[in-house]
Amino acid sequence: MIIAQRIKELRLEKRYTQKVLAELVYCDQSMIARWEKEECEPTASAIVNLSSALDCSCDYLLGKSDE
Repeated sequence: MIIAQRIKELRLEKRYTQKVLAELVYCDQSMIARWEKEECEPTASAIVNLSSALDCSCDYLLGKSDE
């Protein structure tokens, strides 16, 4: 899943821990870990929150654009 790779890549670029990102996205740290391990996918509302926290578009997270 490209979304898992992009979440982790952007999180590391911003030097966020999973816990910090979870706080910004209003979820548990374990959910960030599950997304990054491809155990499940974020909901639509979580994708919107992730795009805001990681300063990217939803389309980028979903693999629909490279910007």
